[in-house]
Amino acid sequence: MKTVTAEPLTKHAFRPFGDVIETEGAESLLINGGMCRRFNDLARVEAVGEGARVLVNIFRARPYPLPLKLAIVERHPLGSQAFVPLQPRPFLAIVCPDEAGRPGTPRAFLAQPGQGVNYARNTWHAVLTPIGGEVQDFLVIDRGGEGSNLEEFFFADPFEVRLPEAP
Repeated sequence: MKTVTAEPLTKHAFRPFGDVIETEGAESLLINGGMCRRFNDLARVEAVGEGARVLVNIFRARPYPLPLKLAIVERHPLGSQAFVPLQPRPFLAIVCPDEAGRPGTPRAFLAQPGQGVNYARNTWHAVLTPIGGEVQDFLVIDRGGEGSNLEEFFFADPFEVRLPEAP
């Protein structure tokens, strides 16, 4: 089994796959009489096709044991998909570059508390992958409407995803 080691989730490293949703480095302004800070335009939400609309959901997911056996990835050709954790816990964001319509070698990113991701439309990615022993809720923003917005790919030889070794 081939091994993939998770790397830190940064805006620069994740840019080919979508957006990192975090307040660090984001433009902001005070609103509501100075009682609230608004962080603007943190992700590019995409919803294309007839009858497309943006959905706001909450997913409640059980954590995966590590090392993770990565056997399947998916992509959404008609819209982006954002995951924002509602508890301050880490999760894995696993993506693959597209290689002629098939997923290439996976990259795994370790999202820290306070970070979310927005997978760009048509980006190969693993299913929602919380880690750490407790059920976790995520705010999920994706596309609803007509048309098929899910394509799955099963690896003939699964990958093993590991966390980086502690220093």
